[in-house]
Amino acid sequence: MARIVIIGAGMSGLAAAARLATLGHRVTVCEAGPTYGGEIGRYERDGFAFDTGPTLLALPAVYRDLALKTGKEPLEQLVELSPVEPESRHLFPDGTDLLLPNASRGGVVQALDTAFGPGSGERWSEVMNRARTVWEATRRPLLEEPLPADPAPLHTDPYPTAPRRGLARLRRTPSPTVAGVAAAELGGAGPTALLYEYALRYGLDPRTAPAGATLLAYMEQSFGVWSVGGGMRALADAVFRRCEQRGVEFHFDTAVTEVLEADGRVTGVAAGERRFEADTVLSARAEDTPATRPGQARLTVLLALRGERPPGAAVRTVVHARDTAAELTELFDAAEFPRHPTVQVHRPADPTLAPAGHEAVTLTVTVPPVAVPEDYPAHLLDHLAAAGLDLRDRIRWIEPLAPGRTQPLPSLAGAGGSFLSPPNETGLAGLYRIGAAAHPGGGLARAGMSASIVAGLVGPA
Repeated sequence: MARIVIIGAGMSGLAAAARLATLGHRVTVCEAGPTYGGEIGRYERDGFAFDTGPTLLALPAVYRDLALKTGKEPLEQLVELSPVEPESRHLFPDGTDLLLPNASRGGVVQALDTAFGPGSGERWSEVMNRARTVWEATRRPLLEEPLPADPAPLHTDPYPTAPRRGLARLRRTPSPTVAGVAAAELGGAGPTALLYEYALRYGLDPRTAPAGATLLAYMEQSFGVWSVGGGMRALADAVFRRCEQRGVEFHFDTAVTEVLEADGRVTGVAAGERRFEADTVLSARAEDTPATRPGQARLTVLLALRGERPPGAAVRTVVHARDTAAELTELFDAAEFPRHPTVQVHRPADPTLAPAGHEAVTLTVTVPPVAVPEDYPAHLLDHLAAAGLDLRDRIRWIEPLAPGRTQPLPSLAGAGGSFLSPPNETGLAGLYRIGAAAHPGGGLARAGMSASIVAGLVGPA
C-alpha cells in the first residue's frame, strides 16, 4: 500500500483518487479551495441553480469506465443521464435555423442539406470520415495512453488529404488547418461557421489549429452529448461520494506550497507548516504543469428568467458570429472581446434548476483572459435578440462570472507537436501531472482520462 497525495480536488483529482484507492492505496487529497469539483462548479441564488463550468457531458464512456472500475456499477446508477435531442440548434446571421440530431450521422447529413442546399451534408460527412481517420490514429496515444517517450510521430497531422482534381493535383499544399479544411472541402459560410464553432469553444483559432482538430466535431457527432439530472455538479458529487466510500481523506482550504523531494524522488508535500508524507504525488498545480500554448478564456453569464421554458426549446442553441472573420481577428489578433461573437445558450430541461414558472439560462462565449467590459453582458443579449432569440424582457437578474484562467487546450497531433500537452511523468520519481493542463489536455473527458492514465502508471498496491 503506497501513500499517495493528490494536489487538487478537481475532476481529475477526484477520478484519480477513486481509482487509486480502489487499487488499494492510501490516498489523501489536498485542495486549496473550500470544495471539490474544480471547474464543475455550481451557482445558486433565489431558487435558481446553474452550472458554472461544462453544461453537457460528451464522451460519457470515460465516466462510465470510472464507475465500473471503482464500484462495478453503471454510471446511470450514480447520476441521471439523458441524451440531448436535438444535439444543438444553430442560428446563423443570414437567418438560417439548423437543428442537428444527437449521434446521428445520417440525420446530420439531412439537416445540412435542408439548411444549406443539396450536397452540403455529403461534403460535411466526407470531412467527418477523414476526422474518423484522425480519431483512429490518435485515440490511443492522445487519449488512452501516456504520451509516447518519442512523440515525434504525433508532430505530423494524420488528417488525410482530400482528393484533388485537375491541375490542383500538381500543386503542393501546406499542412492544412481547420480553416483550410473548411475552405477547400466544405464551402459556404454556414458549414464553415459550424466547423469553426467546435474549435472556438475550446479556445482554438481555426486559422492555426491543425486539420486534425476536426475530430472534436467527429467525437461529439459520433458519440453524442448527454445532460446530467440536477446539473453537471451532480457528476462531481457522485465521484466525490465514491472517493469517500473508498476511504479517501480530504483536506480542503489546504493549499500545497511545495512538493518535497529527497535523493531524486518525491517524499511528500508541504501546505504551509503542515507536512504530508507520500511515496507518490499527483499534481494538478499550475507550477507543476507549465502551459504549452497561450489560450483563451470562457465568459459565463447566468440569466434568471421569468416565465416557463418554452416547450420544445433546444437545450443548447449556438448563435453564430455576425462576421466570422471579424470575430477571429478581434479574439486572436487584437485580444479584444468580439462584438458579435459565437455564443452558446444553455437551456436545461430540468425543473429542479429553477423555481416553478421560471427558467435558468447560461450563456458562454470564448473571450480573451482579460477584464470583462461592463456593458458586455447587455451587448450579448442584444446580439442574441438580433439573431431571433430575445430574452431581455424576461430577465429577473443577470450574473456575469469572471472568465478566470485560460482554458487548457486539448492535445492534438500536427503543427510540429505544438498542440501536445505536457506528459504525465515529470522526470522526478514518484511525481505525476494530472488535470486538464496535462496530457491528454483540456475538456472534462480528457481530465478524466488523465486520471485513468496516471492510475495505470502508478499501478496497484
